[in-house]
Amino acid sequence: MTQPVVVVVSGGDPPGPLPADLESVGELLVVAADSGVDHALALGLVPRVAVGDFDSVSAAGLERVTAAGAEVHRHRPDKDATDLELALEVAAEAAGRVGAGRVVVVGGSGGRLDHVLASVAVLARPRGVAVTAHLGGHRVEVVHPGRVVALSGEAGSVLTLLAHGGPATGVTTTGLRYALRDAVLEPWSSLGVSNEFTGVEPATVRIGTGVVLAITPSDVSDDERQLEEA
Repeated sequence: MTQPVVVVVSGGDPPGPLPADLESVGELLVVAADSGVDHALALGLVPRVAVGDFDSVSAAGLERVTAAGAEVHRHRPDKDATDLELALEVAAEAAGRVGAGRVVVVGGSGGRLDHVLASVAVLARPRGVAVTAHLGGHRVEVVHPGRVVALSGEAGSVLTLLAHGGPATGVTTTGLRYALRDAVLEPWSSLGVSNEFTGVEPATVRIGTGVVLAITPSDVSDDERQLEEA
C-alpha cells in the first residue's frame, strides 16, 4: 500500500507543473502557505490546511478552500516565522499523524533573494520526515544522517551537494562522476558544486553528521528558454 504524501504549496512566485513523481501518488494531503492557496487550486489541488497571515492570497481562493472544509491557521502579520516555515511545521505534524513517508514542497524559484535563502534554510531543519522541494525547475533533497537519498539523472546532468548550518561529515556518494568517500563538506566550501550523474545507476548520497542539500538544478534557465523560443 502506497504511503500518503504531504504536499506544501508555497506562496510567492507560482510553481511550474505538478512534479511527475506526485502524479502517481494515491493520497495527497495538501498544506498551502498564504498565496499557495491560489497556486494549489491552479494545480488542481484543494488544500486541507491553509496557513499564514494571508496578506497575499486572493479572497476568492481563501473563500473556496474554507467552503471546502479546510482548516485555516491564521497568524499575525508581525509573526516571527515565514508562512512557509509555519506550513512546514503543520505538514510535519500531519505527516506523523497520517503516516506519510515524506513532505514535498512545491513553489517557484524567483522572487526576493532573502526569501529564497530563508526558504532553503527552513527546508534543512530536522523534522523527523523526509523533505523534498521542487522550486521552479530545481529539485532539492534534504539529506540527514541515517537516510540514504537516491537520485536519478541523465548522464552528465548536474547535482550539487551543499552543507548547511555547519560541516557535514562522512559524505559518501555513488553514481556520480566525482565520487566522495567519507568526505567532509564545509558550509563555506564549493567542493560539492556541479558534480555529475554517471547515468549508469541511480546516484546515492549518505552522511554521518550534519545536513546536506542535494540540488538538481533546472536543465534550462528561463533566459535560455526565452532565447530558444524567440
